[in-house]
Amino acid sequence: MKRRTFLLGTASGFSVLALAACVSPAPVPTTSPAPTTLTPSLVPQPLTVSRTNWSADPFSRGSFSYASVGATPEHRAALGQAVDARVFFAGEATAADEPGTVQGARASGLLAASQVRDVAAPGERITIVGAGIAGITAARQLVNGGFNVVVIEARDRIGGRIDTVSDEWPFPIERGPSFVHNTSDNFLDDELTALGVKLLPFVRTPEVRTRAGAIVEVSPLGTQAVAGALSWAANQQQDVSVERALVDSGEASLSKTPNADGLSDADWLQYEIATKLKVETGATPSQQSAWYTTDIASTDDDQLVVGGYSTLLARDAEGLEMLLSSVVNRVAHDDGGVSLRLGTGESLSADRVIVTVPLGVLKNAAIEFSPALPFAHRGAIGALGMGVVDKVWLRFDVPFWDTSARLWTIVGEDADFPVWINMMPLTGDPVLMGLVAAENATRLSELDDDDFLAAALTALEPFLAVPDPQ
Repeated sequence: MKRRTFLLGTASGFSVLALAACVSPAPVPTTSPAPTTLTPSLVPQPLTVSRTNWSADPFSRGSFSYASVGATPEHRAALGQAVDARVFFAGEATAADEPGTVQGARASGLLAASQVRDVAAPGERITIVGAGIAGITAARQLVNGGFNVVVIEARDRIGGRIDTVSDEWPFPIERGPSFVHNTSDNFLDDELTALGVKLLPFVRTPEVRTRAGAIVEVSPLGTQAVAGALSWAANQQQDVSVERALVDSGEASLSKTPNADGLSDADWLQYEIATKLKVETGATPSQQSAWYTTDIASTDDDQLVVGGYSTLLARDAEGLEMLLSSVVNRVAHDDGGVSLRLGTGESLSADRVIVTVPLGVLKNAAIEFSPALPFAHRGAIGALGMGVVDKVWLRFDVPFWDTSARLWTIVGEDADFPVWINMMPLTGDPVLMGLVAAENATRLSELDDDDFLAAALTALEPFLAVPDPQ
């Protein structure tokens, strides 16, 4: 993966932390965090609500990995290396290509299974920790190869960060990744279609509104500023944060004088940060590497999954030996094999193990490794970042909006939910999906459900339909 000098696509991280210090002479435009006590919104109350809270989830501790300052693709490769041909690793954080995506996680499961097959004897017992798509993919490959496989999962369900929910919704909603990002070697769309999963083409042309509800044309100034900063950073001798690149390159020096719409040039840089940089990585510009970014290309060929990513998991998990609701808190190995200790105090033995837990769990040291992981693995865990992007799904009785745009964004403030997807033109149902990312997601994760919903409804006020004059 080469140094990136540009970012692709609006809010391109829909999918699915060793930080360098930065002293900035002039901060990137930001606004103060919104208060946690909110006044009632003019937006009507929804019939059904579903929120995620990935940072507080003990089995994920974040949404997906990203390249923090100082992290490189070599860190991902190091994390994916086997330890003494006994302990193997998989998951989107180890993916050489498309990290942070379902495709990347799946490819890592295939690679880990291949690594095990290269060293294991037929009939060996292989334990897989984690029943996300990386773990299920690896397990299916090894079972088909004649190995004795058991999958241990901390949750009471399979899927990990893939979480499809059908109850009380007119169609299955995705609390985790929602899109298939088409690439030349991606066949997920064909597989999902064959399983009866509906995929809807999704063009990422947003309708942009100010806080006052005025529809405005997107200014290129924010995109140009970020592109210029990253181009500048690519020529530096060491990695810096995106924030520092913006400041030191001079690209952050944009006018704060408002125009007739009440928007300044600086507002469009903040818009670029809120709707692209933060949503793509789940991290702030001060945390993100200016050399390496999550390489998720957004194109008009992207497709929205309606009908269940979990369908793919259910197919591959059929017939696998599973141990659900079982937390692994220790993995020990020696020349004779592997021993795993569960949270209940029970122990299991195997010849080899594939650990597929999210990077956030590894960073939280939720699993003890004995002997300790090699320096390269520990360095990779420390260097890579774990971003936070949360969703809120809202189902209304009738739409309160009068736009047929599929993608809504907000400019002019650091909105908690700067990006919304309108399912009405896609499914005919008055359902919205909102995204909150980075430090805003972390702050909102501490709110109870009522206050979280209040924040979401407040963010939707720019899209209230204007009543006809009587």
